[in-house]
Amino acid sequence: MLARRLVEALAVALPGRMLHVVADSAYAGKVLRGLPDGVTWTTRLRSNASLYELAPRRTGKRGRPRLKGAKLASLANLAGSAKFTPTTVTRYGTTTTVSVAVIRCLWCGVFGPQAVQVVPVRDKSKTGYDVALVTTDLAARAAQVIERYASRWSIEVAIEDAKQIGGVGQARNRLRSAVERTVPFALAVNTLAVCWYATAGHHPDDVAAARELAPWYREKTQPSVLDMLAKLRRVIIAAQYRHEDPQPPTPQEITILRLAWEDVAA
Repeated sequence: MLARRLVEALAVALPGRMLHVVADSAYAGKVLRGLPDGVTWTTRLRSNASLYELAPRRTGKRGRPRLKGAKLASLANLAGSAKFTPTTVTRYGTTTTVSVAVIRCLWCGVFGPQAVQVVPVRDKSKTGYDVALVTTDLAARAAQVIERYASRWSIEVAIEDAKQIGGVGQARNRLRSAVERTVPFALAVNTLAVCWYATAGHHPDDVAAARELAPWYREKTQPSVLDMLAKLRRVIIAAQYRHEDPQPPTPQEITILRLAWEDVAA
């Protein structure tokens, strides 16, 4: 419910914009019925999902028209009889070819009478499927659905970094107001730190310096969040403890702050 309310608030704040929401299977329930116009939802389809054919055309007879067609076979049986085609996708930083099928149907238990696309994906398996995705975006190609779902992994990594490195996981709050403030504030601080590094703190020699300290780490090619936070701490300490008398901020320091704020505003 909270996730839907947040999406609806964004839809109101951004009129005319298409919002493509991506979430794991935990965010799939009856609360997603009747999504606002301009909002699509992509998630992982549960293996025991009950799928139905699209509602048949109206017969012209009296009575309420049918909202759904006949019940489809289980997802495993559907994948076994579906026609898979090779598709090139770019996900997790690599481009690869997978086999996909597209089934247009209804997932009444979650989206009600709204039509959806089910995309079973064969990555390593020769039969059946490895993962099945579902989306309310009927205009998206199968490759777009797969890449869109894969893009959510960066959010998972960001939350993990914030918990384990940025201190978000150390919050021990009991009052509701504290719970509502502490974690969001800590996530915002971690975001600001990454924005600072991307706009002002990055240096091409950062990775080389990190590899000198850990020569056994031969595969490191990009700075990690830990590297970003460590450099920010060094810069803050160096700016806070100066050997000379305190001086007004230099143009370079003002530029660093301006760039950081512009990045957050954007």
